[in-house]
Amino acid sequence: MRIVFMGTPDFAVPCLERLLRDGHEVLAVFSQPDKPQGRKMALTPPPVKQTALAHGIPVWQPEKLRGNEEVMSLLRGLAPELIVVVAYGRILPQELLELPKYGCINVHASLLPKYRGAAPIQWSILNGERETGVTTMQMDAGIDTGGMLLQEKMPIPEDMTSGELFERLSGMGAETLSSTITLLEQGRLTPQTQDEAQACYAPVLTKAHSPMDWSRTARELHNQVRGLNPWPGAFTEYASKRLKIHISQVAEEPEGFSMPCGDGKYLVLLEVQPEGKKRMPGADFLRGLQH
Repeated sequence: MRIVFMGTPDFAVPCLERLLRDGHEVLAVFSQPDKPQGRKMALTPPPVKQTALAHGIPVWQPEKLRGNEEVMSLLRGLAPELIVVVAYGRILPQELLELPKYGCINVHASLLPKYRGAAPIQWSILNGERETGVTTMQMDAGIDTGGMLLQEKMPIPEDMTSGELFERLSGMGAETLSSTITLLEQGRLTPQTQDEAQACYAPVLTKAHSPMDWSRTARELHNQVRGLNPWPGAFTEYASKRLKIHISQVAEEPEGFSMPCGDGKYLVLLEVQPEGKKRMPGADFLRGLQH
């Protein structure tokens, strides 16, 4: 199938690679503009762009799609049968949604209609969900509101971090995308309307979500640590030091470096990072304070 792919971060890379492996003709890739990264703020191409260039696929990085006649003219010339969107980070205008024969399909990292929006993986963990998955959908003008095509589920282990779940769901997304396109070509998929009564949103995370409130339950705080790992991280103040908590666990009694929580249980701080220092076991940090 003749496909245009739109995506930006690491999460989208397995989907692009799967399209190529399945033998589809990827006509072009659209990605967000290069951004400064690292201490030297070097201009860095996003992972999807790097992957596309490695495969010799032309890449476009427009600042916007709405009202961009140059982009529309380019896409009309490419004449894709399908546009695949995975974590692109731009809203597609109606004219673009209607351009390909098979429309535009999106791979979203949640069990829609739950967790529409920018950070579905993190919020599923922050809210203590036991199950998540990926959904492919036929895109419409709304944000993650289109008709659902395929859905795959997986349990969330109680100690899994957002970073680990990203890895699992990105692979699952590629598999589900592959199946979706096969069934679309065969005319065997009917979009299912989302139940608006079940819908909830997963807004962008900021550093305002980082501070830990020890009046909350140990489980809620553990979910905060997991959900904000790797970014922006959960933080607390201890012995006048700002500590980033990387790994934790819930305990009934105090053990090792542990903090009392609002429900009478304890959060064991297994791996921490004092400001300006490297990650270390919580027990080592505690020993360092005692010397």
